[in-house]
Amino acid sequence: MKNKPQASDIQLKSDQHSENLPRKFTPSPLRSMQKSVTYVSLILLGAGITLGTGYLTSRTYSLPSPTNPGVVSGANRVVNPSPSQPSAVPNGLNFIADVAGQVSPAVVKINSSRTVASQGGDSFGDPRLRQFFGLPTPDSGSRVERGSGSGFIVNANGRILTNAHVVDGADKVVVTLNDGRSFEGKVLGSDSVTDLAVVQVDATNLPTVVMGDSDQLQPGEWAIAIGNPLGLDHTVTKGIISAIGRSSSDIGEGNKRIDFIQTDAAINPGNSGGPLLNAKGEVIGINTAIIRGAQGIGFAIPINSAQVIADQLVQNGRVDHPYLGVQMLDITPEMKQQVNGDPNAPVKLTVDQGVLLMEIVANSPAQKAGLRSGDVITKVNNQAVTNSTEVRRAVEKSQIGTNLTVEIIRGGQTQNVAVQVGTLPKEE
Repeated sequence: MKNKPQASDIQLKSDQHSENLPRKFTPSPLRSMQKSVTYVSLILLGAGITLGTGYLTSRTYSLPSPTNPGVVSGANRVVNPSPSQPSAVPNGLNFIADVAGQVSPAVVKINSSRTVASQGGDSFGDPRLRQFFGLPTPDSGSRVERGSGSGFIVNANGRILTNAHVVDGADKVVVTLNDGRSFEGKVLGSDSVTDLAVVQVDATNLPTVVMGDSDQLQPGEWAIAIGNPLGLDHTVTKGIISAIGRSSSDIGEGNKRIDFIQTDAAINPGNSGGPLLNAKGEVIGINTAIIRGAQGIGFAIPINSAQVIADQLVQNGRVDHPYLGVQMLDITPEMKQQVNGDPNAPVKLTVDQGVLLMEIVANSPAQKAGLRSGDVITKVNNQAVTNSTEVRRAVEKSQIGTNLTVEIIRGGQTQNVAVQVGTLPKEE
């Protein structure tokens, strides 16, 4: 395997949402009438075929400013600027260099490797065929896949936050600090649904980052990325927050259970797991993906969401996600016209907005509650929903084992269905 293999692409549907399960769906005639969807090619920001991604670590740096004289440099802040105002930047100071200088000691490089069985190189994959033709049994052998990325230190005792796809399936994880020291890392937990992982190294008195508040972000604020793109360690780039609250379906990641920050700070394969910083050097996000062929369009996981997931990974080694077991499609006036104009369509739509259930997962909470393909969801817990993102967010906010009241339209009639929220099954 090459030292710098190319990042793999993922083809994802952009206007359809389903819970990410390798489970059997109940057959549905709606599949035949499903409209064509737009595909978006995303790249996970890794420098390895399977494991590698770029990471950043940072320590916060607070800048003095005319509008916020109470802020002091370093990790101990006295006063924060108003969250509704963009971070003030002093004239005449290169605040990006200052942030990078303070944050870089907490940035780490993560090298990961795993051993995989080699695949046979001929057409005689079945050993019985080889025996029939009198051919020798090939040496199956194995090979080692390697990748590299980054992470950032979140406490002085060696806890590191990064992306799940950086360390998934790794036999060995090696963390290299900015000062050159290397440690073997232990993955405390990994969650592919949100693409987050926590790694632990045996070290003390390490430099750490300071967390910002991603809930207070506004488009137009400064954004700084630090990472190891394409093996170029500790690369610093800057830009702005381009948008907030990008849903997983907005960017073609319909199976993810997270919303994203969009930024135009240059991020490339190798930046995965690294921090996105504000003008004070606080971590506001974790860089995770870009769109192939686009310029200035990258995505990061908000740090507030990441910390909640990370706490569960440390405590339990896993994250249990609420789950219904449905595949959904947003209803639009154009879609309604298309469906109702098709004499072979199995349903007739009576609303211009809502969420059409395309398929139901076998033995899922949705199926057990009696939901069917062709039902149209209009409310969840008495709150109107107009798209699948709103349904997903309502499910994510619910508690496993509790009931969600789902208002549906079936056969032109409105009815309420109580669905007991289950636990998202693990991927096979």
